[in-house]
Amino acid sequence: MQLDAIADSRRHDHRFDDGNPLAERNTRRAMWLTVVMMVVEISGGWWFNSMAVLADGWHMSSHALALGLAVFAYRCSRRYAADPRFAFGTWKIEILAGYTSAMALLAVAALMAFQSLQRLWSPAQIHYDQAIAIAVVGLAVNLLCAWWLHDSPGHAHHQHDHAPAAHGHDHGHSHGHSHGHDLNLRSAYLHVLADAATSVLAIIALLGGKLWGAAWLDPVMGLVGALLVTAWAWGLLRDSGRILLDAQMDAPVVQEVREVIEQGPWAARLADLHVWQVGRGKYAVSASVVSSDPTLDADTLRDALGIHEELVHVTLEMHHVH
Repeated sequence: MQLDAIADSRRHDHRFDDGNPLAERNTRRAMWLTVVMMVVEISGGWWFNSMAVLADGWHMSSHALALGLAVFAYRCSRRYAADPRFAFGTWKIEILAGYTSAMALLAVAALMAFQSLQRLWSPAQIHYDQAIAIAVVGLAVNLLCAWWLHDSPGHAHHQHDHAPAAHGHDHGHSHGHSHGHDLNLRSAYLHVLADAATSVLAIIALLGGKLWGAAWLDPVMGLVGALLVTAWAWGLLRDSGRILLDAQMDAPVVQEVREVIEQGPWAARLADLHVWQVGRGKYAVSASVVSSDPTLDADTLRDALGIHEELVHVTLEMHHVH
């Protein structure tokens, strides 16, 4: 058996993410606006005795913290972009921030549920007109922040259209990859969206109490909001956790690598394969290939893998058997 190891880094600075300056700027604007509205809602909810508004205010406080964390992650990513200690760049700082934000969302959901159950058990008089006015202003602020964050790049799905490779191995196909998301931005967006949802629920509860005397709607809507926030937080926790743990061997790109190497016009099989994400929509590959074709080399396989532009760092180890 002959061993021929060839490594290819494509970009030798190993930085596979160019940042997201517009998202950072919009997240910073949303953070400061959220801080202002947080103070208004907490003060107003306490003063006018509305559990829904107070819960929304405390909920917003956690979101202000999460937005601040997202901004901090963007700044750290830029600051340490050239630091050689980061083997594949600083993108995972943003993923870590997203994971932390998801944990904060779960804590907020638990606090909302506890306070709502407490208010169900011990009802209190609510000043509906003032509370409704605060909730409406809070909703307007949340919608503005959501618009800022949703309009930033890195939030939408994208597609890769792969044309047939020049070496004759036809991989012409089109499929959708959703791995280009900015999870740091997504975490900030979900925090704001959760705030908007709880504001809507608070308005519904307060209107129900004012018009029909259904004071129980106020804490019940708090419980509904807690369930909604929990569902969003769990999705973000799952997606960011998979990236942090490199648990992505079920990603579509893994099967694409297998197809290129094992279904090409050559005799080759994978003895070992590792694929992990190193940037927004960017992956690294480390593979060991066994072949009985003495003319097949790592350069040929690397060129074949080039049809998948999401593969930015490819390391191949060739084993030739006679």
